[in-house]
Amino acid sequence: MNFLQLSNIAIKAALAAGKIIHKRINEDVSVEKKKGGTSYASQIVTAVDKACESAIFAHLLPTCDEFDLALLSEETEDDGSRFEKDFFWCIDPMDGTLAFINKRPGFSVSIALVAKDGTPYIGVVFDPSTDTLYHAIKEHGAFKNGKPWGIKHRNDCLTYVTDRKLKDTPRAAEIEKLLHKNVAQLALNGIKEIAGAGSVLNGIIVLENGPACMLKFPKKETGGGSIWDYAATACIYQELGLTATNFAGGRLDLNRKDGTFMNHEGVFYSNLIYG
Repeated sequence: MNFLQLSNIAIKAALAAGKIIHKRINEDVSVEKKKGGTSYASQIVTAVDKACESAIFAHLLPTCDEFDLALLSEETEDDGSRFEKDFFWCIDPMDGTLAFINKRPGFSVSIALVAKDGTPYIGVVFDPSTDTLYHAIKEHGAFKNGKPWGIKHRNDCLTYVTDRKLKDTPRAAEIEKLLHKNVAQLALNGIKEIAGAGSVLNGIIVLENGPACMLKFPKKETGGGSIWDYAATACIYQELGLTATNFAGGRLDLNRKDGTFMNHEGVFYSNLIYG
C-alpha cells in the first residue's frame, strides 16, 4: 500500500472540499434534518456538506478501485464494506456544520485512512477559517502546512476544549474535578475554556493550545461523536506521541461493529506533556 501517494490524494480531496466551503462561507444556507444522534448538531446537514462529499469522492473513489479500499462517509449510508476490506477511507466532509451555519469558526474537513482493525494510517484535517492543513502518516510523522509539526506549549493554564460550555455539559462537576486534578499535578494557573467547535477541530485546538485536553464520558444515549470525528485526529496524535484514547485510556474503537457513534466508550484527547 502506497500510503504517501494516498495521503497526497487525500490532501487534494480535503483542499477541494475547502474551496467549496470558502465559496459558501458567507451565504445563508438551508438546513435539513437527518438521522443522527441525540444532539441537534448531529441531526443537521446542508447542501454544502453534500457538495464537499461529492468533491472528496471525486478524488477518493478511484483509489478504492486501484487499492481495493472501502469507504465510510458521514453523509452516505454505511455499506459495511469497511469490515471486508483491509483499509477504508473515513470521511467527514464538513465537521462542525452548526458552526458553519452560524458563521463562526469551528468547522473543518476530515479524511482518514483506517485499517480494518481500527488503526489509523493517514489523517488529514483542513481548517478553512485559517487555511491551515494538518496531516499525518503512520510512522512518518505529523505535519502542519506541509512542514514537520512540533508541539509548543504557550500557556501556563490548562485549556479545556469542548463542543459545549462546561456549565451546559452533563456531569460538569465531575469534569471540573478532573481538570483541577491536572492543574494541580502540572502546577498550572487555573483553567481556560474554548467551546463551540466541532469534534475534529476541537482535537486540533487541543494541540494548538497546550497544555490542553478534551473529553467525553461514555453514555447510553446515541452520539458522542462518530468514527469520522476522531479517525484523522487520532492519527495525528499518534504521530505526535500524544494521547487519543477512549475515556478509560484504551484504544479507540475506530471500526465499531454495531454502528459509528462513539458514545459507548467516550474519548480522551490530551496535550499535557511539555515539549
